[in-house]
Amino acid sequence: MRPAEVAAARPGDLDELAQVCLTARAESVVGPQVCSSDRNVIAHQLGALAALSGGMVLVARAEERVVGMLLGRLVGPNPFTDEVHLAVEALYVTPLHRRRGVGHALLAGAVEAGSDAGAGHVYAAPIPGARGMQRFFVQLGFVPAAAHRVSTLSALQRRLTQDGTRAPRRMGARHLDELIARRRQARGSTDGVPVVVATMGEGRPDVRSAMSTHVSRAVQTRTDRESSTTTS
Repeated sequence: MRPAEVAAARPGDLDELAQVCLTARAESVVGPQVCSSDRNVIAHQLGALAALSGGMVLVARAEERVVGMLLGRLVGPNPFTDEVHLAVEALYVTPLHRRRGVGHALLAGAVEAGSDAGAGHVYAAPIPGARGMQRFFVQLGFVPAAAHRVSTLSALQRRLTQDGTRAPRRMGARHLDELIARRRQARGSTDGVPVVVATMGEGRPDVRSAMSTHVSRAVQTRTDRESSTTTS
């Protein structure tokens, strides 16, 4: 499968972008806060953002379809600041194209535009209720800033470059069993089973580090209900 291509949205993309917004709305636990339920209204609003001075609407295309989007703005200088900032207001990748580097590619495109404009910081406002998107920004080094998350543009550029140059890794069931066995032997433990959490993407390695924790052999079940909204 060919990697997604990122570019500025064109007028002909608005209908597809509106559908992507509706998909994000349906997936979020706070759908009405994401966007309108009217496709025509959404398309009109996206067009207004794209036409706004400093407005940014990026699309990721794969297999001749829009599979992701980034909505943002370049803000400043203004009476409150002498600096230019990049504000990422929405970042979304359709479910079938996640963990393939699409979110990274969209963010890299926005960072490039921000760098050209002299932006010093990147502010991101994850879609309400999207825990996967929160994790995505945390993994890239964003820290809390009021209701947003923020990173310096230079640090984000370095992180995106690092993630893009790492060789992809895959871990099959056999390798996972061997890793667990080695960890168990190294710990010299017979009372607990080390559980390794690691997810690997097809287009890039996961930026999360492997984590281990002891799970009692007594029957203990935990259901992870984190949102499936993921951008990486």
